[in-house]
Amino acid sequence: MKRICLSACQGGIKAVAKLNEPKRCFWCNIKNEAYIKYHDEEWGRPCHDDRLLYELLILECFQAGLSWECVLNKRGNFRRTFDGFDVCRVAQYDPQKLEELRGDSGIIRNRLKLDASVTNSVVFRKIQHEYGSFDKYIWGFTNGNIIFESCDEISSSPLSDLISKDLKKRGMRFVGTTIVYSYLQAIGIINGHTSECFLFHAN
Repeated sequence: MKRICLSACQGGIKAVAKLNEPKRCFWCNIKNEAYIKYHDEEWGRPCHDDRLLYELLILECFQAGLSWECVLNKRGNFRRTFDGFDVCRVAQYDPQKLEELRGDSGIIRNRLKLDASVTNSVVFRKIQHEYGSFDKYIWGFTNGNIIFESCDEISSSPLSDLISKDLKKRGMRFVGTTIVYSYLQAIGIINGHTSECFLFHAN
């Protein structure tokens, strides 16, 4: 009898929890706890930490042609294999290190993307030296302002076009306007939470 009551109570608790679950952006897979955590605590929040700005840029480049969830699920492995996303170390990866990475099934092993991660790291460091930090460079495009732009339909913008063009001119690869737009959303320059999401205009 006690077991039946306990089961009923647990079922009731789960039902209430589900009922009280906040509405999120349509793309957030609510069956994936890591995705929920990323959406609720990180995506769209203004980021000014160069290490995290670098990590998210590299991960976004690996996303090209794939889903963000695929990359997110491998994020821990990327951190392990990319020396905690230490830009100075990654910028010095040699062919032997890249070959080692291509043999690691825990990450995305695309040869071109792995090669680009090194090239992009070198460019990232040059930008840091030129502007004092990557944060000053990337946020300088909006003078430090956040753009509220729901991601219901949009996958690029004049801003992402401009930044993509500049990064390519500097030598970065896998930084097309769609990838850059996604990156700007991730680091909070663009707050793209959809209108039904509980984080819409939260910032």
